[in-house]
Amino acid sequence: MSSLAEVSRLAGVSVSTASRVLTGSSHPISTATRARVIAAAEQLGYSPSALARALVSRSSRLIGVLVSDIVNPYFSVIARGVDDVASRAGYVTMLFNVDRRTTTEIARVQTMRDYRAAGVIFAGSGYVDDPDEPALAEAVGRAQEQGIRTVSLTVRGIGGPIVTADNEAAAYDATDHLVGLGHRRIAFVEGPPGMVASRQRRDGFLACMRDAGLADAAQLHAGGFDFEAGHAAAMRLIARPPLPDAVLGANDEAAVGALGALRQAGIDVPGAVSVAGIDDLRIARFVGLTTVSLPLYEMGAMAARRVIDAEPPEGSTTTVLAHRLIPRETTGRRPSAR
Repeated sequence: MSSLAEVSRLAGVSVSTASRVLTGSSHPISTATRARVIAAAEQLGYSPSALARALVSRSSRLIGVLVSDIVNPYFSVIARGVDDVASRAGYVTMLFNVDRRTTTEIARVQTMRDYRAAGVIFAGSGYVDDPDEPALAEAVGRAQEQGIRTVSLTVRGIGGPIVTADNEAAAYDATDHLVGLGHRRIAFVEGPPGMVASRQRRDGFLACMRDAGLADAAQLHAGGFDFEAGHAAAMRLIARPPLPDAVLGANDEAAVGALGALRQAGIDVPGAVSVAGIDDLRIARFVGLTTVSLPLYEMGAMAARRVIDAEPPEGSTTTVLAHRLIPRETTGRRPSAR
């Protein structure tokens, strides 16, 4: 592949002049000189790097996606939605794992500023009363002043449009399904402590139990958004009978972990205990898990469009996409309610 120096020699100009022509600089260059450089580049098959163009034009076709846990399939579905839309429009997606740390998000926003990114999508949930949120909001504000568009996929106090699903309503509907099957003692395996999404899903569970007159029968158990957390929570339930009528995981991974523990202990699901989750990940379909399907792919795709669209919505608009309950084989009517 030819170098910029070779292009400059063939065109009879300096390397800096050749660079200005080929990276779209606004620096004044005569029409004749510009034509010679372009002709030399075409003859040699030279193409400037996207990063070089970005440094000169002060913008790039790069979209950063910040995820809480890169191995969590929840985020892979979102990222696919982002990348499908972005790639069709000629943009490149860069995925960052932030390990649920706001300070890491702040650092990655700065990285995207350095790369002159077109946009940053915050795919993960923030924390309730997060002391680092003001600093993140400030970093986001600086990025927006630079022309970088930001989109959040959960409600966060950092500015910019929000594209999300209703976590509280999703948990409410999952719980309502279990109540409708005659279940009364329902255990909820919570998500990571302090996270906004965890709080919203717990609140939805408790609201439904209150509305059904079952507040005293609601059980909250520490857990997380992974298989191991759900498995550990179910093992604690098994060790302290009586078992609940049903278990609702804060997400599908926790629910599948609980399902595995119950079946390993020889407990009939759903004959003795029903199990449900939230998200509708691929694993849920393979194990027949009843769940609430969240529009994860659509959230990612719409977030990408918010970045790419010529005329994005003004201000901090919020778009809430619809979810739906998916009953499968892991839930059934409570034996005494049949």
